[in-house]
Amino acid sequence: MSTDPFGLTGADHYVPDPERDTALLLDAFYQHLATALPEYAPLTAAMRARQDELEAANAHLIVDEPARHNLRMTLALVAAYEVLSPRLGREEAIAAVRAAFIAPLGDSLKEGTRAMLDGAQDAFQAMVELSKSREEHAFGKGFVFARPVDDGERYHVEVRRCFYHDVLLANGAPELTPVMCAFDANWIEAIAPDRHGFRFERRTTIGTGGTHCPFHFVRTR
Repeated sequence: MSTDPFGLTGADHYVPDPERDTALLLDAFYQHLATALPEYAPLTAAMRARQDELEAANAHLIVDEPARHNLRMTLALVAAYEVLSPRLGREEAIAAVRAAFIAPLGDSLKEGTRAMLDGAQDAFQAMVELSKSREEHAFGKGFVFARPVDDGERYHVEVRRCFYHDVLLANGAPELTPVMCAFDANWIEAIAPDRHGFRFERRTTIGTGGTHCPFHFVRTR
């Protein structure tokens, strides 16, 4: 597999490919479950079938093309959780789903983000442009964003409505929302303030009980 499967480097302007990215994530997700829980590996077919059922039942939540892919990704977590909970218990099932969603492509995402920042003439501006591109092309209208600060020195974008959380809440699994929040650590950890000239802060999220998710990027030099 490419060390940059999400295509973060090598382009003048990054535009995410939600269909490709979702397929990569889901294939890696189910493969990780099968490998980490070999006794339950035959159940991944049932998980995928349940995901298809959930997608059909939740099709009314699709508001645009990014939402179509975000719905698939979110409901894969629900499907695996539903199958594993009776066998593992709630907390262990959450842990298994979390690991399968975050770990497989984590290093690749971190390395791709770091390479993108290292190669940028202005790492802060490159990250702001990447964020704005993802807000439009990967998240779409299922999310509500506010941008209280965007002045070239600071970029503060706040998620006021989270599609992931809405889908999980509608399907009786809001406890999985922190899994989606934790996935961001893969790119957050690539930011080195002394090296890239900016820092990132996210003190809370909707998934962890906050009223919104503040993503704050601030120049340090």
